[in-house]
Amino acid sequence: MNEHESDGVAETAGHGAADAAAHGAADAASGREPLNYTTYLRLDELLALQTCASDGPDGPEHDETLFIVIHQTYELWFKQILHELDHMQKLLERGEMGRVQHTFKRVLTVLKVLVTQVDILETMTPLEFLSFRDRLESGSGFQSMQFRALEFLLGLKRRGAVNHYPENSPARAELLRRYEAPALWDSFLRYLASQGHPVPAEDLERDVTQPVKESPELQKLLIHLYRSDIVVRDLCERLVDLDEGVQEWRYRHVRMVERTIGFKRGTGGSTGAAYLRETLFRHAFPDLWAIRTDL
Repeated sequence: MNEHESDGVAETAGHGAADAAAHGAADAASGREPLNYTTYLRLDELLALQTCASDGPDGPEHDETLFIVIHQTYELWFKQILHELDHMQKLLERGEMGRVQHTFKRVLTVLKVLVTQVDILETMTPLEFLSFRDRLESGSGFQSMQFRALEFLLGLKRRGAVNHYPENSPARAELLRRYEAPALWDSFLRYLASQGHPVPAEDLERDVTQPVKESPELQKLLIHLYRSDIVVRDLCERLVDLDEGVQEWRYRHVRMVERTIGFKRGTGGSTGAAYLRETLFRHAFPDLWAIRTDL
């Protein structure tokens, strides 16, 4: 390192120290605790949220903590996926393909983590889960508002899903907003149209509260673009990756439920594994699967 570089590093370090000192002085003046790892992440609150419902003679059942941590982690990852896909919709409609692909990479990586977490949950035996299952009462993953929101964002919409949440509740308001909003597929079609591609009007102007349905006319355009536009082809493949990633997580979830409780009814009132099986292989982007035969 030469003299000028040394001076530059020293100057940068000096600025960093000065900034930290200034923030510290501001915190002291305001009476606020200086920001650190614990306060920034709010670890005291976070680590107090794993409250077990079971209460045996020796305290809560040992495996309930794992069950809570896994499902709270799922909800945090769902929040991140929604955050990223909301951002992606804006990027698509602005035509920022480089950043769209980057966002896809992040979301697909998170989905792989969700699948891997099933492996951790499967270290719990059926008897270990049954030791506290009754304490869940009507609580069920079926009630995850964020997963319903993810389904809606992907275009897998059902008005009945909104009705599972109480009137005037924040969860119902958020799901209703997403139910009435364009799905990721709609943003994709708008991007194609913005690039001058002849997207059929009935697809561009479809009722966004309905599930995405196959469109033979749109499929003709997609086949043409697959063969002639590498940017669109790569974008379509990432959409298929996303659709497949969600289906993979569903499949692993179903198998985990069958392995743990067989075909008992779900705690939320559903038919359990039988209900979950019905959700398998629902394509979010059916046109992208349908064109495979004719490519």
